Amino acid sequence: MKRRNFVKHTMLGSMTAIIGTEIVFGSSMPQGYMPLALQDPDPFKMFNKNKEMVVLNDKPWNIEAQAHLLDDKITPNKYMFIRNNGLIPENIEADKWTLTIEGESVKQKKTFTLAEIKSKFPQYTYQLTLECGGNGRSEFNPPAKGNQWTVGAVSCATWTGIRLRDVLADVDIADDAIYIGYHAADVHLSRDPNKEPISRGAPMSKAMQEETLLAFKMNGKDIPLAHGFPLRLVAGGWPASVSGKWVNRISVRNKVHDGAKMTGTAYRVPCNPVAPGEKVKDEDMCIIESMPVKSLITYPKSGATIQQGKKLNIRGHAWAGELEVFKMEYSIDFGSTWATCPIEKPVSRLAWQHFSASIEFPKKGYYEVWARATDQHGVSQPMVLPGWNPKGYLNNACHRIAIKVS
Repeated sequence: MKRRNFVKHTMLGSMTAIIGTEIVFGSSMPQGYMPLALQDPDPFKMFNKNKEMVVLNDKPWNIEAQAHLLDDKITPNKYMFIRNNGLIPENIEADKWTLTIEGESVKQKKTFTLAEIKSKFPQYTYQLTLECGGNGRSEFNPPAKGNQWTVGAVSCATWTGIRLRDVLADVDIADDAIYIGYHAADVHLSRDPNKEPISRGAPMSKAMQEETLLAFKMNGKDIPLAHGFPLRLVAGGWPASVSGKWVNRISVRNKVHDGAKMTGTAYRVPCNPVAPGEKVKDEDMCIIESMPVKSLITYPKSGATIQQGKKLNIRGHAWAGELEVFKMEYSIDFGSTWATCPIEKPVSRLAWQHFSASIEFPKKGYYEVWARATDQHGVSQPMVLPGWNPKGYLNNACHRIAIKVS
């Protein structure tokens, strides 16, 4: 006891010296606790992010890119958005990590080590688009609660892992399976071990798709901790909340999964259009599945100036959930007329596509370049904000950049 008190007082003295003043009630600090003043609060260092990224929240961490940071065809970690619902798990030991498959529709649950997952099943690599369902929420009026994402909660990295369907095929699953739900190692903000911060899922049809992965690599390297190390789900084209991070259990359900953020208004929109601000009953809300068609101008940065007589070269990406983008257009007259521009095929299904154009302006002055994508079913982005919904989901209005010709 004397030795323990000596060590505690010694550490407390060291902390006081570093902070530069007395730690009032320092003797009451829990054993092993590190005062906030000595913790590194810099998310750019913690998560290896570019300093132009925008922090929307730190409890939990939610960080988005700006449009011009997403110019790479394959999104690097430094520009990838972070969307968390709870606290990032600590002290992960990959060599001890396991994944358990259980649930009402599993005849006998089965557990795999990470090493078994990597060695037992074939590995696949796909480039997959992940977009937060609330991307663009900041534009809704009346305002919607939640992180006020602008346009930067989207990414398209390459993911390497095994197909979820191969793991499910290895487990004895009943014929009544209709949904899967994930469970993970992140911690609820209250630190209550009985509460999950998020536990979403998807129908079996999505779980069994070729590209739905249990991934352990991102862009050829171990997944960064903030993005789900050592194992995560990646289900491209659907809200990124379906792609659970730090996954250690998957439930195979005989009903729609009812985990945290699968009920009420979470990741749901009105089944039918409603007036802005109108209250919607839970039973009249439908779960978001495939994300809508959307595009983003990534070059140049909004506010660019060019000289009269010179052409402006633009480029960007477009995506359409489960579908391909069929046509890409731009406008310089606030949507009165549109010109088509080339759009590349996706490198893999559910990857975003790249477009470019060379634009001439008729005279000096202020312009806006608007981008509009159309999917293979003929559905185009709306020019302005789409239908209002209580949580501000699915804003796929045309992206716009400001240009001055001098």
